[in-house]
Amino acid sequence: MASYFFWTFALAVLAVLSVGAALFVRAYLTGTSPSAFLFRPKGDRRLEVVDHANVDSRRKLVLIRRDNVEHLLLTGGPVDVVIETGINAAAVRPVPATAAQSEVPPPIRRAPVFSRPAEPAPLMGTPER
Repeated sequence: MASYFFWTFALAVLAVLSVGAALFVRAYLTGTSPSAFLFRPKGDRRLEVVDHANVDSRRKLVLIRRDNVEHLLLTGGPVDVVIETGINAAAVRPVPATAAQSEVPPPIRRAPVFSRPAEPAPLMGTPER
């Protein structure tokens, strides 16, 4: 019985070594890193959530983009509903930067803490005036 476990373990180690050697040879022949098989960059994402807003405690409006076409969905109720589809993402204009910056109030400047003259602390045991 011990011989059976030994040969099964030896076969598993041999399989792992042969897969590793195959990956290394493939990486060497293609001129890439051996870890590129596991950590390759992902392609462009086709689907993303552009914006979402809560309608009430259960339902939510979700604006999603797929292949530069946006769709407005109402989710969370008994049935999810497509409100609008085929919105062209290129037709939606972003807010100009000057309008967004004008709404922000200017920062409040405070006097530095360490520039005030320090008052001497009363000594212990002396009466205060």
